Amino acid sequence: MIAIIATVFGALAALLHVYIFVMESVQWSQPRIWKRFGVPDQAAADAVKPMAYNQGFYNLFLAIGAILGIVLFWAGGEDTPLSAAGSALVLFSLGSMVAAALVLVTSGRRYLRAALIQGTLPLIGFVLFLFA
Repeated sequence: MIAIIATVFGALAALLHVYIFVMESVQWSQPRIWKRFGVPDQAAADAVKPMAYNQGFYNLFLAIGAILGIVLFWAGGEDTPLSAAGSALVLFSLGSMVAAALVLVTSGRRYLRAALIQGTLPLIGFVLFLFA
């Protein structure tokens, strides 16, 4: 039962990071998107567009790692090398998401809400996968 709940939180964390990828790497040119990230004007949005594009791909790669890990975890039987590899990949990916949220908090108090949004699902998934 814990493995199922861990999988749900891990998958939700991955989906959230895919959504962040879409905002940063695909939709960045839309004012409603860059304003959501606290960018004050079009000139500033244009200046940070390459960084946002790159950062979006980091989020996508973390999401892919989590999803691939979940697939491997469930594809292997109980206590198999495939399941262990999946668990390790999920833990690495979710742990990296949590670490990124912690780094975001160090950028300033105004990023606390964003860090909580970005880090809560992976933290819950990480803890649950430790016991799955």
